[in-house]
Amino acid sequence: MAELVRAPSVPSLAGLEEELTCSICLSLFENPVTTPCGHNFCGPCLDVLWSGLLAGFSCPQCRAGFQRRPELQKNTVLCRVVEQFQSSQPAGPAEAKRGWDESRSEVACDSCLEAAAARTCLTCMASFCLEHLRPHQESPAFRDHALCPPLRDLPRRKCPEHNKLLEFFCREHASCICCVCLVSHRTCLAGPLQEAKAEKESQLKNRLTELYNQSEKASLALDEVRVLQRQTSETAARKMDLLRSEFLEIKALIEEEENKAMKKVEEEEKRVCDKFDYVHNVLGKKKNEIQVIRDQIEMALTEDDDITFLKKAATLPQTSTKNVFIPRIDLDQNLIHTIYQGAFSLKEIVKRTVNQPQEKKMEGGQSSPSVEEKANPQWKPKAFQINPSNKLSASGRKAMGSRDKRKPAKSAPNTANPGATSLESFLTKSREELLEYAAKITLDFNTAHNKVLLSDRNTKMSVSETPQKYNPHPQRFTYCSQVLGFQCFKRGIHYWEVELQRNNFCGIGICYGSMERQGADSRLGRNSSSWCIEWFNSKISAWHNDLEKCLPNTKATKIGVLLNYEGGFVIFLGVGEKHNLIYKFRAQFTEALCPAFWVFSSGTVLSLCQLK
Repeated sequence: MAELVRAPSVPSLAGLEEELTCSICLSLFENPVTTPCGHNFCGPCLDVLWSGLLAGFSCPQCRAGFQRRPELQKNTVLCRVVEQFQSSQPAGPAEAKRGWDESRSEVACDSCLEAAAARTCLTCMASFCLEHLRPHQESPAFRDHALCPPLRDLPRRKCPEHNKLLEFFCREHASCICCVCLVSHRTCLAGPLQEAKAEKESQLKNRLTELYNQSEKASLALDEVRVLQRQTSETAARKMDLLRSEFLEIKALIEEEENKAMKKVEEEEKRVCDKFDYVHNVLGKKKNEIQVIRDQIEMALTEDDDITFLKKAATLPQTSTKNVFIPRIDLDQNLIHTIYQGAFSLKEIVKRTVNQPQEKKMEGGQSSPSVEEKANPQWKPKAFQINPSNKLSASGRKAMGSRDKRKPAKSAPNTANPGATSLESFLTKSREELLEYAAKITLDFNTAHNKVLLSDRNTKMSVSETPQKYNPHPQRFTYCSQVLGFQCFKRGIHYWEVELQRNNFCGIGICYGSMERQGADSRLGRNSSSWCIEWFNSKISAWHNDLEKCLPNTKATKIGVLLNYEGGFVIFLGVGEKHNLIYKFRAQFTEALCPAFWVFSSGTVLSLCQLK
């Protein structure tokens, strides 16, 4: 009777399928639970979705967050509604039966074909109304028959080959089988339909959950890509505006430097021209005076009377017998050269900054790791900065390269390709053979530190007790008592010698003209732009890129330096009856190189030898 009482309510559940569907697995609720925000989901679906999380729990539907995982209880009311809804749904299309209206949703009784079936017997493979179901409920003969809610698709649940109920599922063949088929599938992995369904449902739910998560991640990734793309465009636009402003400022600064340089040259030209005008006026007056005296003398010579002639001759003014003197008036070549050198240095700064040259890692001549072997293989110039008040100290020494081109030492030995001569061949040469590459070196007073005293026509240096009053210059060292050679070399092979006196605190080496002039990085060997050997008390060391290599002591008081620019090496030799190799550096030189010297203690004197 209870079944009959519930029958009228079945039509009212027909529109609840969407409300009874889980939004995760898109199937009817299984063990439904309710979240604190009021939404319903399958309990297993939420377990799979929240598994492995320690924090960040949220509702899959409204995204409401929870501080910790909610303790969810089974919604029994919703569970009964789902069961009632499932029992009201037809299992499949039924065959047309005589006397039964196919438009009705109930399953017809197979006995009377009129009343609605209340149960289906899976043993008899037939559906019965309450009246015809009574034998199954009252007779012990039907006690073992399995009853279930009415099923419409009973023929489809039979094995077409053995006419038996499909009770098992073969996983290997993915097909439903009966108990007779099970014999032929004994080697397969088969199990009851309920277990196979539960397993497959679990797999599909897990896959659906995974796809749901991937879809969410894909959506978030798409949004993130759009945001990043927009941010990139905005950043690029801002950077281009900044770059445009920077380059406009650079152009303005260069134009300002150009105007200053031109103005200085114009002022020097005006100063010299004013002197020429003054001398021209003086000479003009002198010429007029001479002309007047000449006219007077000529008039006196025309006088015939002796007395009158002598009177006129006595009144004639005395004239100077000195020749006309033209004073030497020239442009200040030092000023012009300094202005040109500043412009040349600015050009070199721009060129080097744009081209970004790189130094390769150097090779050492010792078996143990040497200075050049540990050196940084890549050198990048510092950021290019232009300041109207800057003295252009970045690469002014390269301007000296033009002097070297105009005044080469001995060009004959350098006309051949010097890079073809190996380093070892120079180590076996005698001093007389090395003198073929002799270069005349003088010291550039514009680079000398205020404590460096130059003498003997800028070929000798020592430490001064009192600071020298050198004029400010952009190339002058301000941190270490150092000085550079006036000559720079950008090609060829060159050799020079230095004599040491009390060599307890001094250094000899080479450097790029762009080496720093200020700060600790301006000391020889403490940067990537210089190579040197250094005497510090009784210790001798080789320095490059702020890396030290201790060397054996030597008693030589005269040091020879051989530079092979194309060959990529510089050799320091102890000059004596037999040359003694002190150290050798290998490098790929990229700029003009200048001889460099460092003196520290009072009494230390370095003299450049005048080689023949």
